[in-house]
Amino acid sequence: MAWFRTLTQFSVTKSSSIRPRNTNPFPLPTLASLAQFSSAPTHETPPVTQYAGLEPTKPGEKPRVVVLGSGWAGCRLMKGLDTSAYDVVCVSPRNHMVFTPLLASTCVGTLEFRSVAEPIGRIQPAISREPGSYFFLSKCTGIDADNHLVQCESVTDGADSLDPWKFKISYDKLVIALGAEASTFGIHGVKEHAIFLREVYHAQEIRRKLLLNLMLSDVPGVSEEEKSRLLHCVVVGGGPTGVEFSGELSDFIMRDVRQRYAHVKNYVHVTLIEANEILSSFDDRLRRYATKQLTKSGVRLVRGIVKDVKAHKLILNDGTEVPYGLLVWSTGVGPSPFVKSLDLPKAPGGRIGVDEWLCVPSVEDIFSIGDCSGFLESTGKPTLPALAQVAERQGKYLANLLNRIGKAGGGRANSAKDIDFGEPFVYKHLGSMATIGRYKALVDLRQSKEAKGLSLAGFPSWFIWRSAYLTRVISWRNRFYVAINWATTFVFGRDISRI
Repeated sequence: MAWFRTLTQFSVTKSSSIRPRNTNPFPLPTLASLAQFSSAPTHETPPVTQYAGLEPTKPGEKPRVVVLGSGWAGCRLMKGLDTSAYDVVCVSPRNHMVFTPLLASTCVGTLEFRSVAEPIGRIQPAISREPGSYFFLSKCTGIDADNHLVQCESVTDGADSLDPWKFKISYDKLVIALGAEASTFGIHGVKEHAIFLREVYHAQEIRRKLLLNLMLSDVPGVSEEEKSRLLHCVVVGGGPTGVEFSGELSDFIMRDVRQRYAHVKNYVHVTLIEANEILSSFDDRLRRYATKQLTKSGVRLVRGIVKDVKAHKLILNDGTEVPYGLLVWSTGVGPSPFVKSLDLPKAPGGRIGVDEWLCVPSVEDIFSIGDCSGFLESTGKPTLPALAQVAERQGKYLANLLNRIGKAGGGRANSAKDIDFGEPFVYKHLGSMATIGRYKALVDLRQSKEAKGLSLAGFPSWFIWRSAYLTRVISWRNRFYVAINWATTFVFGRDISRI
């Protein structure tokens, strides 16, 4: 062991010779360094009169593309951008993309939450490693189109967090992909008492509430009426999201809850409320099949319009009162108040108006894609549905367009006026799919409701549905997670522990 003692002695001697004897290895931060993180100016610090932020790009630097949003459209755009030609800056209040077609499965434990969340840094690695590319956990508060500036405000969480920090970002090209928000149609009490199903934290809240009600209903002394209310799950909205969640929930009740909560199994019920017909965009035969299968699995279908929502019950337009323990709202989407407030051309319905190349006319270097945008009436094109495949195709198209502009020398601000944008964006519908639980699904491959095409239902459709979405999950990591979750659930059932 003589060689080891010699090596140790050499290491100690060398390390001690590198570090000065009186140097503190953990120096305390100075007051000057702390001042920049202060949430409010002190009497020694003058008020901040200018925002911090990213200055305009200089000669020799790559042009900067600023993307607002991290949904299907924005993430597909960032994935396809040529980062050798552009710096990419993403501004969003969430640092991941949600694979929304599988979100309903996480509410009942079929999938884990991380299986449907893809970090932005994995979608576009340049954001993590390139010096001029960034991700900011912030929200956009304003756009100055004349000066090519975006005004932002950091996102904070909790009452004890720092005050939001405001800053500005200069852009060469701006892509607005802010998505949409759930429509409440102005119904009183929806925002206070209902849970939407659009984000991972929505699914987490649904799962928490569902399992909590199951355990509370099993406590001695709870009345029969209260048990029925606690275990009554109401879904408002008969579109694909509402139907898929109802199907997942009924399957969860039939296969897992009835085995592990035998004392209250007869009190668990699911009600789906829709003003018209469920899955209105699907083939008539598929709609009838879905209605039959949902009813067979225990889902009660009610046609009606919600008039008011209270803490433990909702009221329909005919005066019927429906008590509930869990209320999930899934009635479509519309533009957010911020999108409506922007001083930009508007399409029908309040969306940001774009031309055939997804550009916002009358302003330079601004594009809009996804659920927040729509074709202007002057284009003669109809407003596209708020679907993931629409947003994804727009993101892919715009990435190719911006890459072409960059190669032609038009990446800088105000430098793309004379560049030919090429072919306009054309959308072709690839079909619709929806699962209804119990190894059954619907596949409608028609390009429109009036067109003819292939439509399937039953177990083959369920297999196609799972196979298609497994291949559409963005990363191999999440594909592995989803496949393992499905296999684990099939063998052992869903996890019903409340963590």
